[in-house]
This record gives sequence, C-alpha cells and structure tokens, in this order.
Amino acid sequence: MTDKPPTDIRISVETRYLPEQSSPEQDHYAFAYQITIENHGPKTAQLLNRHWIITDAEGRVQEVQGPGVVGEQPILQPGQRFRYSSGAVLPTPVGSMHGSYEWVSADGESFDSPIPAFRLAVATVFH
Repeated sequence: MTDKPPTDIRISVETRYLPEQSSPEQDHYAFAYQITIENHGPKTAQLLNRHWIITDAEGRVQEVQGPGVVGEQPILQPGQRFRYSSGAVLPTPVGSMHGSYEWVSADGESFDSPIPAFRLAVATVFH
C-alpha cells in the first residue's frame, strides 16, 4: 500500500551542454540544468533536502545529498513555482541524473517527491 503525499509536487528539467566549461580531451564535460518545481496540491510545503544519483556512460554512480537547493529551502504555497539552475560535471559525454526532494507540509507531514531521470548529453553524441 502506498501513502499518497500530502501535496502534488511536479518537477520538470531542462538541460544543456556547456562547451566553454568543458575539456573533452581531459574527460571533463560540464552540463547545466534548470529545475522547475510546482506545487499543484492543496497544502503549502517546504523543500528541506535533495538527493541526486548521477550516472555517467561507464556506469559510475555519484550520490549528492544535502539541505535545500542552491542554498535555499523554498516554501511553496499551492499554485506557486520555484525555478533554479545548477550544474554537473561528468567524465563522459553522456550521463543521467535522477533523485528526490524531501519536503515537510505546513501541517508537519514529511514526504518525498521523485525527480524523474533526465539525460545529460553532448549534442554531437548519439546512442
């Protein structure tokens, strides 16, 4: 039986390769991503923590956990959105990220919202 989260958090992601910050000859590929988080539920919620799983093309996995996002722990009322940009560096031209955000609703209920997997890829690389 699955517990339904107290509010409906929707997450979307846009990514881009940063050639000016990358050095392919040194296996250094930089990517930027922009996350949009929207509260479509009936309750106010605060983002407390993030948990990322980053996988490169060789199957190497890096986990990143910590408080908030970009130094903030945003509070989203119903209908509000929060957008931020961050980045990742991989040793391969292709990889992926996914994870979750930990929240607490205004009435003190903790819940997680999954961050769907997204691809990081240099535009000239096809698989």
